[in-house]
Amino acid sequence: MRRKYSNEEIDKLILLISKLPGYGPKSASRAVLHLLKRKDQLMVPLSESLLSASKNILTCENCGNIDLVSPCTLCSESQRDQSQLCVVEDVADLWALEKSEIYSGTYHVLGGTLSAINGIGPDDLKIRKLVERAKAENVTEVILALSPTVDGQTTSHYVADCLKESDVIVSRLGQGLPIGGELDYMDEGTLAAALSSRQKV
Repeated sequence: MRRKYSNEEIDKLILLISKLPGYGPKSASRAVLHLLKRKDQLMVPLSESLLSASKNILTCENCGNIDLVSPCTLCSESQRDQSQLCVVEDVADLWALEKSEIYSGTYHVLGGTLSAINGIGPDDLKIRKLVERAKAENVTEVILALSPTVDGQTTSHYVADCLKESDVIVSRLGQGLPIGGELDYMDEGTLAAALSSRQKV
């Protein structure tokens, strides 16, 4: 029987890239071949950029955003409305809202959603830090901008319960978001409609 062709270095590259969202073994193989054909133009600059990012990019100690500094640039912007705190699942959702240019308050990244199936409980998310921020800072409204999935809605209810003792209005995104949709896949118009029509929880 003919031996299957294998190269340890290339196989390792394919395996690592296949772990990225949207990539499987076949698409990872195509990406690796593309990089290898363009070592000087793509592969070397990419490897240098990845190494630099791993050394220099930090997680904001305040909101959970990623930046070159901590507290991050968004937390340090004096013109932001400090009375509003928008809660998102992940940094990708924060970026989506920032891209829409309709929100000028502060953020809090939970780091995911509650999920019994995946073993993610309250202690795995930055819920305690959120409650501290809602109590300690000059916050009057907490906006729950979590995806309208089952896990997202479960997390929203749990967070709202945790904030009952805080002297804040708790609201959530309104119309425009389809049930089961992911926040970072929504267009700017949909996000704008959802944010402007938010409802009190």
